[in-house]
Amino acid sequence: MEKVIYLDNAATTKTAPEVVEAMTPYFTEYYGNASSIYSLGTQAKKAVSQARETIAESLRAEPNEIYFTAGGSEADNWAVKATAEAYASKGRHIITSAIEHHAVLHTCKYLEQKGFEVTYIGVDENGILKIEELKAAVRPDTILITVMFANNEIGTIQPVKEIGEIAKEKGILFHTDAVQAYGQIPIDVDEYHIDMLSASGHKLNGPKGTGFLYIRKGIKTRSFIHGGQQERGRRAGTENVPGIVGLAAAVKRAFAIMEEKTKKEIALRDRLIERIKKEIPYCRLNGDEKKRLPNNVNFSFQFIEGESLLIMLDMKGICASSGSACTSGSLDPSHVLLAIGLAHETAHGSLRLTVSEENTMEEMDRTVDCIKEIIERLRAMSPLYEDFCKKKEGLL
Repeated sequence: MEKVIYLDNAATTKTAPEVVEAMTPYFTEYYGNASSIYSLGTQAKKAVSQARETIAESLRAEPNEIYFTAGGSEADNWAVKATAEAYASKGRHIITSAIEHHAVLHTCKYLEQKGFEVTYIGVDENGILKIEELKAAVRPDTILITVMFANNEIGTIQPVKEIGEIAKEKGILFHTDAVQAYGQIPIDVDEYHIDMLSASGHKLNGPKGTGFLYIRKGIKTRSFIHGGQQERGRRAGTENVPGIVGLAAAVKRAFAIMEEKTKKEIALRDRLIERIKKEIPYCRLNGDEKKRLPNNVNFSFQFIEGESLLIMLDMKGICASSGSACTSGSLDPSHVLLAIGLAHETAHGSLRLTVSEENTMEEMDRTVDCIKEIIERLRAMSPLYEDFCKKKEGLL
């Protein structure tokens, strides 16, 4: 069997060897509890502090503004729920977008059950937030705007700076889910007027089960997990020292290679887009062609089922997805693709390919060749495609 081609880096990435190497001593040698006062514990505590500094520097933030979590979903939940609870006396209105990750959308639905009002802002056909609609949605009782930095399915990068300026001008807190963007593109929390930011380690070659929430100094958010005094009393629980060290090592690596990595990923991405658009009829590139993550490709193909395409690609050793890994068990079409205006049947025929710097042009070409072959086979079995062709030829 040929080497597996992994093209699902938006779902998770391979943990980098240097990250594993950095973590290992904290499993076997410096294994003390970071909250302990003896030297084995203080060594662990020092490693956590150094990791906090590394991550803060990457955002041009302060170390005491970084709070470690078990991943992006926890960070999103914390930002939205704790802000709603802390600022409920000021207002009970939240603004978000229709294409957020479910960690934000489901949290907002939960808050609606608790008496909060949520406005879901629409996006254009490329998945870019409608700024005028956002401005019109702002009310005197709006306490939070939460909009993702870049979409996890279609890769569209949002006008975050403009959103942040609106929030700052109106005195509203601004949270961004940067799980897909962090480590892929530079982010300066002051430049973008970001008050809270969520990130996850396993999206940038770090370990799973790690992440952080940036909270700007002075923001009144409540504790998310009650218990001990870890994370300055805001997030209880024994620190995952190996995971935190691994997260920082992944961050250091990501920012060191970002320029070179971005250049290579864009070349790989554009090769896929160019060949698919040129060689496969009745397809649509989802997401903005320019304002998109360097590694993201998302197409919808008419007259096929995406699940069949994924299974047949897997049989050829190609790992891809139809959208978010968090909703892979759902039979419903992607809420993101429906929000950009796709019909249900078209949304069902979607394919997401997310590359890494380890992929090659040869792999891109093999992937497109396989997609072409599979789509031809699937369409040959489709009564809908047969009827379409007959109508086109005037036979129906």
